[in-house]
Amino acid sequence: MAGSVDPPDGTPDGTPDGNPGRDEEEYRPVVFDESFVRAARLRELSARERTGGDAPAVRDRPGSDRDGPDPALDAEYEYAYDLDRRHHRHTVRRRARGRRRGPGRAMGARLGALTLVLLVAAVFAAAVHLGSRYPYQPPPDPHTEPLRTTLVALAPAGPVPGGRPDDLYAHSPAAQYRSGAAGIALPPARRTVHFSQGEVMTALTIAKDFLVHSSLDPDVLTGGATRPVRLLLDPDQLAQFDRSVGSPAADGHHATGGWLVRFDPARTALADPGVRVRGTLRVTEASTDTLEVVSDHTFAYALRPAEPATGPGAASLFTVRRELRFHLDRDDLRMHRVELVTSHLQAGPMDCSSDPSGALQPLLAGRRPARTAPPATDPYASAPAAAARLCAVLAPGSQPARP
Repeated sequence: MAGSVDPPDGTPDGTPDGNPGRDEEEYRPVVFDESFVRAARLRELSARERTGGDAPAVRDRPGSDRDGPDPALDAEYEYAYDLDRRHHRHTVRRRARGRRRGPGRAMGARLGALTLVLLVAAVFAAAVHLGSRYPYQPPPDPHTEPLRTTLVALAPAGPVPGGRPDDLYAHSPAAQYRSGAAGIALPPARRTVHFSQGEVMTALTIAKDFLVHSSLDPDVLTGGATRPVRLLLDPDQLAQFDRSVGSPAADGHHATGGWLVRFDPARTALADPGVRVRGTLRVTEASTDTLEVVSDHTFAYALRPAEPATGPGAASLFTVRRELRFHLDRDDLRMHRVELVTSHLQAGPMDCSSDPSGALQPLLAGRRPARTAPPATDPYASAPAAAARLCAVLAPGSQPARP
């Protein structure tokens, strides 16, 4: 096609500065401006003209230079060009609407995000305001109760029987007792309202471990060890325990015998490490979060004087009855520890004048008590009433019968 490259009548419509837009730049190689087409010297034949046999594809436009325009051909061309231009304008408008709609969506998204941020900020401000007016009060942390202890010395009516450990056990009420930890039997574990069967069994097992370490361990009985017992206690009771074993006192809270059984190693030794035991364990719910285990066991110890020259026939039996009450919450079950709430101990044969708050002071074979009644208590004295020593008479039937 001949003709100039630029349209004769200037820049096309739709671009005020003469620079084509993106869409018009895209369609410019295909769709021509009206003035550009009118200035062309060649024209495509119409359908009627192409039915001729030897008609060329194109021909010079009549009157393009000298004859003037052909009205019929111009009308047909104007109709085809008008269709093409309307299609081009429709495409440009549709793309323009798409461009206008795109920023709208972005602006809507920004407004939605801003609204969400403002809503979150408002909720947070309301929460801070309500928290400042009505501060949350956490439930009080229940502290462990201090141990309450009762110690009773049992005084014999006459001299303490002596003999070999096996003979003493055979002629005493402890003849049918089992030896060592086997004597602390666990009852069947049954679930409670708020604790499973496994948790109940765990509570019983921990209580048994405490009894074994505090009543049967030779290192604890005569060696002065405390660590095996201390490891099983609730941390809130450790200070009270340390004071009880370091500075014992008959005040109902700081007696060594409330926590463990201890003999003075300078005066007493074990004649038989196999301590005889019998007793019971019971478990109940103290609350929705706490199990209570109550133990009641009698321990029979075969003791002898600490002097190495003592013969095997110089042994005697010393009986201790311990009634303990434990509390175990869910943390205690998980950490394998107990809270010892109360401890009631009866031990004999002992002299009523002895102080059972520290190491126990048994009367060994052949000894007799200086007195069988506790010392007088003065209600007008300045000493606290809890410091009064308790004493009772040991029943003759609890002693081994002489062979």
